[in-house]
Amino acid sequence: MSAAVPAPDLGVVFCSHRTADVSLRERLGFSADALGDVYAKLRDRFPASELVVLSTCNRIEVYSAVPPPSAGAAAPIAPRLSDLAGFLSEFHAIPQKAFAPHLLERRGPEAVRHLFEVSASLDSLVLGESQIVGQVRDAYDLAQRHEACGPLTHALFQAAFRTAGRVRRETKLSDGRTSIASVAVGQFGRNIFERFTDKTVLVIGSGEMADETLRYLHDEGTGRVVIVNRSPERAAALAEARGGEVRPWEELDSWLGEADVIVSATGATTPLVTRERFAAARRGHSGRPVFILDLGLPRDFDPAVARVDSNVFRYDLDDLETTCAANRRRREKEIGKARGIVEEETEAFLRGLVHRATGPVIRRLRDEWTAVRDAELAQLYARRSEWSDDDRAAVERSVDRIVNKLLHPPLEALKEEARRGEHGTLFDSFRRLFGI
Repeated sequence: MSAAVPAPDLGVVFCSHRTADVSLRERLGFSADALGDVYAKLRDRFPASELVVLSTCNRIEVYSAVPPPSAGAAAPIAPRLSDLAGFLSEFHAIPQKAFAPHLLERRGPEAVRHLFEVSASLDSLVLGESQIVGQVRDAYDLAQRHEACGPLTHALFQAAFRTAGRVRRETKLSDGRTSIASVAVGQFGRNIFERFTDKTVLVIGSGEMADETLRYLHDEGTGRVVIVNRSPERAAALAEARGGEVRPWEELDSWLGEADVIVSATGATTPLVTRERFAAARRGHSGRPVFILDLGLPRDFDPAVARVDSNVFRYDLDDLETTCAANRRRREKEIGKARGIVEEETEAFLRGLVHRATGPVIRRLRDEWTAVRDAELAQLYARRSEWSDDDRAAVERSVDRIVNKLLHPPLEALKEEARRGEHGTLFDSFRRLFGI
């Protein structure tokens, strides 16, 4: 008799922001164009496995699911950490020793829980951020297009999306923006302007903070973007990446007066724009609001700039970080509630797997015992033809209670072991013991 285990094998191997730095994740990541080749190679190596690859700037994860073998068949090969480490090494031409210590593996219930936490943004750099569930959905859709999914991964990822939806609806984990750029644009900027589509944005400098803020402004549909930098090359690079036009440094004062939104992050050691300089640039424009985001450290704009006229709204890193910190504290209070939802959904998904794993065995055992019951009762009734229908019904109820009581302990043990993912030994013994 085969020792096949009628239960699926679920796993995830991953490298995330918690285990490796940005440069290593970038080297291990996959572009969307490369994923067709990735899936083709993974399917050749693991033909029985369903696969989904999630590759973002913060994580590289490979989810696998292998259905249970059919009776008498050899167990299919499921990729493990060493297998996928070898694949990553070959695909990227990077020695395993350079990244293997940064890979983690989860199997069974832990793999399910990990995906649900990732999708619900409990494993993100910014707790509660909404971008990750879209990235997970895109990864799943791409795996479908490359025919790498199957029934198990379909069920797993649909449950992950359901979990993320519940966390979003039933908690306040996503309330309040928590990054400097998102607070600047979405919270402070929206208090000044109803829309950005008709606004001119002046960007002074071209650092990472300016780039991120410009990305948020672009998402809001910003109109004209003007970039002024002492380095024309860096200004051109930012303009190419985010859209906009580069103007000479000598035109800065003119644009200080023309702009509706000013984003400054130059890295200068002393204030770049004094009160007097800004007052001169504002002449003739004081009736129009201007939103200044001073992201310099130290400040690029003298704080007194805010007093030039009543339509000047200036915010610096201290203002932004105070709001970010308050939003983060509010989100952290919701972590327990969100984790409770993840646990509920993990248990529900695992119960579904248990049903798949144990259902056929339990049904066959019940069918066989029912057949024995019916045969024995038929013989008994043949010898007791004088029994009424009520007598026979009473006997059948008693026999059914005995059968159920005898079956209950082994079936509950079988379900519990399958739920924990520790089903090999008991399933095999169960099948041998009852001849299934």
